[in-house]
Amino acid sequence: MAKLNVGKTVGNLGEYLREQRSEAQLSLRQLAEQAGVSNPYLSQIERGLRKPSAEVLQQLAKALRISAETLYVRAGILDAGSDDGAQSVRKAVLADVGLTERQKQVLLDIYASFRRENDATTDSPIDQAEA
Repeated sequence: MAKLNVGKTVGNLGEYLREQRSEAQLSLRQLAEQAGVSNPYLSQIERGLRKPSAEVLQQLAKALRISAETLYVRAGILDAGSDDGAQSVRKAVLADVGLTERQKQVLLDIYASFRRENDATTDSPIDQAEA
């Protein structure tokens, strides 16, 4: 079921990128060149077949002159409704140039799992009674 959700997120990202590219009056080839990615790869992203890395999203955002954070949310890297503390952590991890894209994603996954675990513990009346 998680794969369906990811596919839907990636599809929404692709549709959004296509809309932004049209509004910027850029062809697929022009945007690909400005963002430093290949035409076929960008086409696959727009069609929802590929999930780009945070770095590629940042390059696309810069070329489209839009917020990279908006693309991160659309790609499912950031949660739109998360609190400021969580957003700060995510932004810091994504901005760290000393980490690879894979390392960034692993850190964000671990962080998210800790948050979910703590939220589940906080929500449980049994755990609150024991504390």
